[in-house]
Amino acid sequence: MNTAADPSLIDSRTAAWRLLTTLGLVVLGNSSMYVVSVVLPAVQAEFGIGRADASLPYTLMMICLGLGGLWTGKMADKHGLMPVLLLGAAAVCAGFVGAGMADSIWLFGLAHGLMGLIGSAATFAPLMADTALWWNRRRGIAVAICASGNYIAGSFWPPLVQYGIETIGWRQTYTWLGVVCGLGMALLAMRMRQRPPLVQTTPAPGAQMAATDRSRPFGISPARAQSLLFLAGVACCVAMSMPQVHIVAYCTDLGFGAARGAEMLSLMLASGIISRLVSGLICDRIGGIRTLLLGSALQGIALLMFLPFDGLVPLYIVSAMFGLFQGGIVPSYAIIIREHFAPQEAGARVGSVIMATLLGMALGGWMSGWIFDITGSYKAAFWNGIAWNLLNLSIASWLFWRVRRQNA
Repeated sequence: MNTAADPSLIDSRTAAWRLLTTLGLVVLGNSSMYVVSVVLPAVQAEFGIGRADASLPYTLMMICLGLGGLWTGKMADKHGLMPVLLLGAAAVCAGFVGAGMADSIWLFGLAHGLMGLIGSAATFAPLMADTALWWNRRRGIAVAICASGNYIAGSFWPPLVQYGIETIGWRQTYTWLGVVCGLGMALLAMRMRQRPPLVQTTPAPGAQMAATDRSRPFGISPARAQSLLFLAGVACCVAMSMPQVHIVAYCTDLGFGAARGAEMLSLMLASGIISRLVSGLICDRIGGIRTLLLGSALQGIALLMFLPFDGLVPLYIVSAMFGLFQGGIVPSYAIIIREHFAPQEAGARVGSVIMATLLGMALGGWMSGWIFDITGSYKAAFWNGIAWNLLNLSIASWLFWRVRRQNA
């Protein structure tokens, strides 16, 4: 269907059913983002490589996912979501199966790059941008529900994959993942034929921070504002990636075993689901930039908590805290763009900032492994994440100050 849906469908039951379908697509399409962290110790042992090299498939996948978000978003704008999602389903299936058959770390990495560039990319930025166009009054919570699918994937898949590794091996587990996720995505994609309603320029009722002049967001040029959000996206996710990518390996090094690490990752991301939903409700009341500022400050506090505590029970607690504190950061960027930029540009701008967050995850995942190889410890890697988080907090604080100055 090439024509836009009736604007009366915004905030309707149709929008709610579409959001539920979107959530399922995100859970299936983003599985590879967290599965690769679980298999990291097994892959490192099988291929006889260092921690940094074992982290490269994750880095490559996240870079490709970020780049893929740009072109999948443009394809969705031109052809609709369904063809993009069907192509993504095929890529996820081929990527998992190909990675399970790989006989070198480079082929393993290329398979993950394919999943990122075409597979996961189809179910991330395009779906967040699409969701923002179907909702006005509850835009913040709707985008948060869409984004929480990413963390549902992170809480659901790691323990399941760890069980598969222990029973049938990581290669067969990957093959089954390809079949299940690819087929499930294809079936759900058939429900996404309808194009979003015509863009509405009315801000959400709770968006108190909406800019009055969208031609100059935050009182600066759109290009400068976009660049600052891009840098903020990279910085927050370099910090975010340290626990998310390396918690399994960290627990293995501490002698707790990979299974405990997978449980912590699952707990961290399950807590992130709660965080994203609560942050969505908060965002509808205080706006995107304040939500970003709050999330950035809390993420920095959680990262600091990893430094003094390395016991089993404290790590479970800190992992849950980290998930609760940082879950609302990434969705807030989509709301900020919807509030402060021209709505006709929302798709491309959301895709750009989401690409920045994924590049940050890629850079941070590799950088933490590299620092570990140099120092033999993750302490310095945590400090590196804290420094990047301070950069994000500084940008968010400056943009918040600009908004308050405009309002004054």
